[in-house]
Amino acid sequence: MITIKDIAKLANVSDGTVDRVIHNRKGVSPKTAEKVKNILKENNFLLNPIASALATKKKYRIACLIPKSDKKNQFWKSPNLGILKAKKEVIRYGLQIDVAHFDQYDSKSYLKKFKILQKNKPDAFIIAPVFTNETAFIAKELENNSIEYIFINIDNKKYKNIAFIGQDSQKAGFVAGKLMSLGLPKNSKCGVVQFRQSLTDHKAISNRISGFNNYLKKHRTDIKTKLIKISLNDKKNDLTKIKSFLNSAKTISGIFVPSSRASYIASLLPEYVNKSNFSLIGYDTTEDNIFYLRNDKIQFIISQRSFNQGYEAVHIISDFLIQKKVPQKKIYSPIQIIIKENVDYDSRNKKTFINELSNQ
Repeated sequence: MITIKDIAKLANVSDGTVDRVIHNRKGVSPKTAEKVKNILKENNFLLNPIASALATKKKYRIACLIPKSDKKNQFWKSPNLGILKAKKEVIRYGLQIDVAHFDQYDSKSYLKKFKILQKNKPDAFIIAPVFTNETAFIAKELENNSIEYIFINIDNKKYKNIAFIGQDSQKAGFVAGKLMSLGLPKNSKCGVVQFRQSLTDHKAISNRISGFNNYLKKHRTDIKTKLIKISLNDKKNDLTKIKSFLNSAKTISGIFVPSSRASYIASLLPEYVNKSNFSLIGYDTTEDNIFYLRNDKIQFIISQRSFNQGYEAVHIISDFLIQKKVPQKKIYSPIQIIIKENVDYDSRNKKTFINELSNQ
């Protein structure tokens, strides 16, 4: 492996000059810096992250602003576990990871947790940009203070985040549309369940719905869809709405849930989801979704390996801070189709880490 000393010889400069270029320190002319950078690139030079962290004597701090998870909101448990695993690994590089969990239904909570994290003067942020207006404020604050940030799970093209890590939600919706069409007879009707009254702050869900509808418009114009808005706070009323839809026509054969809550629909409709000609499709391998998948209540789950999103976000921003390694602008998660027969082989990294935690 090529060393700093080797690079210095090739560039005809001192080891110290190469070190200053690598760590963006002052004292090197632009011409010499460009020459050294080209030689580093030509030789695929990679810093030892531990040695580099020790050399800089800089203790970096990364702030993570992520929704909290609970029994009703299971999705964010997985990215949080990924962050926790990565946190344990980057400590040796001298990095401090601060995590603040906000209520994904409360924009004030989002801003409050951001301001708490700000007090520790972090060098970079990992953010799940759930709320549109508040994210505009946060992004401006960070950019004004020259603090780099990554978006996780939810993409937004308006901002100067150095990377996005998550699913291409439009394509994920397109895949769901294809899966649904494979099992539906001609002139079928399909319900699309929305758990929010407005999707202004939920671009991933609106993009999935758009992708789903786009597939059907292109390939199955005979299938008609109907949007069903569910509250989650009134199970009896939700059940009435779903049953009313299913009883409205003889040709209803499927329900599409563009979020991680397909299990909620499965729990409402045991007599419907057992039918061989009925398809219930949703997203994310939450504990409840997997339970209903194993019991044939959900037919397909589209996974995005959300554990890896949290894990990779920490490592990518760590590499950026320590090695000045600029990430790809878009780092897309897999669009993975999970069925009853392959669910045991999904998310091996996550399962291994959970086992490690339970054995501690």
